[in-house]
Amino acid sequence: MALDPKTLDQLAEHLHACQREARDTLKITDAHPDMSWDDAYAIQDRILAAKLKAGARVAGYKAGLTSHAKMRQMGVTDPVFGFLVDEFIVPEGGEVKVSQLIHPKVEPEICFVTRAELKGPGCHIGAVLAASDVVLPGIEVIDSRYRDFKFDLKSVVADNTSASRFVVGGRAVDARSVDLRTTGIVLEKNGQAVALGAGAAVLGHPAAAVAMLVNHLGRRGQSLPAGSLVLSGGITEAVAVQAGDNVTLRVQGMGSVSVRFV
Repeated sequence: MALDPKTLDQLAEHLHACQREARDTLKITDAHPDMSWDDAYAIQDRILAAKLKAGARVAGYKAGLTSHAKMRQMGVTDPVFGFLVDEFIVPEGGEVKVSQLIHPKVEPEICFVTRAELKGPGCHIGAVLAASDVVLPGIEVIDSRYRDFKFDLKSVVADNTSASRFVVGGRAVDARSVDLRTTGIVLEKNGQAVALGAGAAVLGHPAAAVAMLVNHLGRRGQSLPAGSLVLSGGITEAVAVQAGDNVTLRVQGMGSVSVRFV
């Protein structure tokens, strides 16, 4: 690690406060350009520890940067990963208060729920599908704490990959009963289609993102427990939202899930 524990503590406290208070900040690598990947995840770990100490519980995991083209562009070989806690959960058809966020955007995702533990290294798509129970539609509300949504990859990892809210719903289907590569999605805002895509946009297969998450956890001496919920990454670009917007995700064969912004 390039940063000392005291600096890591201070950066974690700063980003956590920005999230709780819905205020933005400059990306942290501006002041700490030598910050390493280990530092970034150490900051994220400290934010999670603070939430757990305050009574939160882990609700799942998320993958970001799940496009091969984007990874090549940014010079990395893996997506980035973050955690989900119960304070981020929005019920299907529920409301998100924009006053509690900075500049929210929505992403359409395929959500996996596992029925068996997954361990890395060496996890692959087949292992993920074999260990998965169901898949279902999910909408992630991302909300970077960085000013104007401008950041680099290490900064966004430290900021828990912009996690803020998520909703899952629709019709859960057996993960092995559908071809997730060709599963089509339509993201609607206020009744108008604003993004279209298919599962293959996520690393060629959404389960590949879950496999990479498992291998990432394995490198850190962790596994993905049975019963885990995983958001596998945005199928399309993120779409900005504001108070008064109604967002619906329709997924082929899985129905729809909606959320309102107030």
